[in-house]
Amino acid sequence: MTQTTRRQFLILGAAAASAARLAPTLAAKTSARAGGRRVLTLVYDKGLGMMRAIDRLVP
Repeated sequence: MTQTTRRQFLILGAAAASAARLAPTLAAKTSARAGGRRVLTLVYDKGLGMMRAIDRLVP
C-alpha cells in the first residue's frame, strides 16, 4: 500500500464526500427510469473485517 500524504488525504476525503452527496441523486434518477426498486443488503466482508452495504436494483 502506498503512503498517503496529508494533502492527498484531504483531496481524497473531499472527493469521497462529494461522491457520497451525488450518488443517491444519480441512483434515484436511474431507478426511476428503469422502473425498478432499490434493495439495500448488509454483508459481512471477511477481507475488510466489517459490514459492507450492497445496493442492488431489482426489476
